[in-house]
Amino acid sequence: MTSQSTATLRSRYIEQAASDLEENRHQQEELAEALARLKHEEALLVDILTLAERYEGLPEASELPSQKRSETYAPAGEPAPPPTQKSTRRSAHMRERRLRKALAEADAKGKSRQPLLGEILTELLGTHSEPRLAKELREELIAKHPDRSPTPQVVRNTLESLVAKGYVQRHKQQRSVMYTLVSEAQSGVSAEESDAGDTKS
Repeated sequence: MTSQSTATLRSRYIEQAASDLEENRHQQEELAEALARLKHEEALLVDILTLAERYEGLPEASELPSQKRSETYAPAGEPAPPPTQKSTRRSAHMRERRLRKALAEADAKGKSRQPLLGEILTELLGTHSEPRLAKELREELIAKHPDRSPTPQVVRNTLESLVAKGYVQRHKQQRSVMYTLVSEAQSGVSAEESDAGDTKS
């Protein structure tokens, strides 16, 4: 192989690598934007769940704005074309508007306040000196509050949120995860501050 052909081959490799690198970075940017949108939607959904636990009279699903999906339909037998980046952004924007409207409606109807799920779980933990399973706490909650029936996942998520805030401590025993209430001396947070924090969340 001559030196000229070697230089030509090297030049082609460099061009291909540069092109691949540019495409790689472009894909990373798109993924980063998509992840940021999903994180934003996650925060809105958590707010909705919090309000749903806080207030009575949350609009039923039939009362919420109808969910219109921007889908492209193709004739029978033909595959639908993939959604464009523009349509994906429009869809995300529409979902965000619906979530914000639902939050506003829930907040407007929040005159008669129910105790927060976190408040009830904290109260239940305060009656026990030993660590409790999320399953056990959920059973106690339903027994004492028949009008409340959160799913096991919602109970676990709420307990983990209390752990993150420093109000509850997590314990692992073999494959089980258990929870205990953190004393005021340990957390350095008074019960009034805890209630105020929950009310604002």
